[in-house]
Amino acid sequence: MVLTRSLLLLISLLAAVPAAGQGVREHTRLAPRGTTVTKSQAEALTLTVSTVSTRLIQTWIRTAGTIDKTGRTLTGSLSGSDAALVKVGQRVRAFPPSSKSSMYQARVTRAVTKGSGVAVEASLAATGRLNTTLYVMEIVVERGPFLAIPNEAIIEEGDRHIVYVEQLPGQYVPLEIHTGIQGELLTQVIDGVKEGDQVVTFGSFFIDAEHKLKGTEAGPQPQ
Repeated sequence: MVLTRSLLLLISLLAAVPAAGQGVREHTRLAPRGTTVTKSQAEALTLTVSTVSTRLIQTWIRTAGTIDKTGRTLTGSLSGSDAALVKVGQRVRAFPPSSKSSMYQARVTRAVTKGSGVAVEASLAATGRLNTTLYVMEIVVERGPFLAIPNEAIIEEGDRHIVYVEQLPGQYVPLEIHTGIQGELLTQVIDGVKEGDQVVTFGSFFIDAEHKLKGTEAGPQPQ
């Protein structure tokens, strides 16, 4: 009889172990991921979202240029990986460093390889500024249409890239994404979000701070 009671006690203890483990897991489980923003907070922050969609990504390559005596032709040089992206016909924005408001439109008319770099020539659509020989040249390189999001939507955490996606009105969840080409305004998204998702652009750092703060405040949840 004593042996039978011992066996029953052992069986009951073994049966209680999974339940106890589950109780510990429930006790230490964090609150559901996601951060809620009230309408008044969103209005105060001018919170904005952008739709994940296929868009044309542009890279702006900058270099110094000098203008010839006619005031219509700019010449400059490029080196490194950017040099291979420059082609005849690409748009160029040019302005003197002393007056960024004086913007001139131009086109690349020559791109000649020299050693490891490229010598670039661009023709202005109108005569340049009087008595100004030095310009900043911004060559607009169209990389192609890709699934993309605005750069300001991306929060960098070491090697990770995080965006906040609106799952329900006013509720935002952090998702890790993998990126490709980074343009001047847009970045290619390889995975992590899908077309049609709404990602936070302006205001993403506020939501990120709120999410992390709530996560540390939540701590272990009661049973």
